[in-house]
Amino acid sequence: MTTISQRAPSSEFKLLATPLVVFLLMFLGFPAIVNLVYSVSQVSFENLRSPQITGFANFAAVWNDSAFWQASWFSLRFGVLTALLECALGLFLAIFLSPLIEKRSWLLAILMLPLMVAPALVGLMYRLVLHEFVGPVPYYLWEYFGASFSFLGPASAFWTLIVVETLQWTPFALLLFYMAYQAIPKEIVEASAMDGARRRHRLWYIELPLMAPTIVVALLIRFIDGFRVFDNVYVLTGSGPGGSTASLSIYIYEAFFKQGAIGKAVAASVILFVLSFSVLYGLNYIANRRKGAR
Repeated sequence: MTTISQRAPSSEFKLLATPLVVFLLMFLGFPAIVNLVYSVSQVSFENLRSPQITGFANFAAVWNDSAFWQASWFSLRFGVLTALLECALGLFLAIFLSPLIEKRSWLLAILMLPLMVAPALVGLMYRLVLHEFVGPVPYYLWEYFGASFSFLGPASAFWTLIVVETLQWTPFALLLFYMAYQAIPKEIVEASAMDGARRRHRLWYIELPLMAPTIVVALLIRFIDGFRVFDNVYVLTGSGPGGSTASLSIYIYEAFFKQGAIGKAVAASVILFVLSFSVLYGLNYIANRRKGAR
């Protein structure tokens, strides 16, 4: 007897899937094809409708551009550091504040407030607060400690951006980890406590391993978001002196809108997509291999 899973898709299923397929083709497929054409063409705003195909010159220009590799290095460092800091702080706060949040659940809503603000507005706020001449933080540092510090200067701009990003997005990691921590079966924790396991041993050998899938997902999400950062970095420092704070997103933006090199910008986007897809595919492959080995 033929099972349901072995049957061909019914006409009803095809009818229900048609709108989704059409939507994907219109809003994802067509732009993807246009971008592929632009990436191998000499194109600007003047000949946007009639690009001249020139081969892989745009990819060669991007590959040989030192600014591209500088932006890639910035994005990689920024993504890794912010992901680690946000998840470490979020995990600590989720476990440390869990008893308090259980009693006063409204505190969780207050902790989530930074997520309600657009990143561009956060960047603008910190740009005003940390401004070297009119910002209140540099003013009070000079007034009370005699210290003149440039938070957005060439030497410290990167770490200032790290702190700003971490302060805004740590609540996201906190929310994920708090939900995962609450989902741990209480029976397991109580049984280990009755067997004499200390608090740190329960945390290290029971709770953290059960939260491991959530921790990995949070790290991956925050790394992707940090790697493609644009809003608050562009508002705070732009590309920085000599492109020192230019992320890949800023590099593509400036190539597209400021230089008018549309083909080069699209080629950089394609390279970024291929690299990102390769990393995600590799992580998925490793995860599947580990599952098969168990």
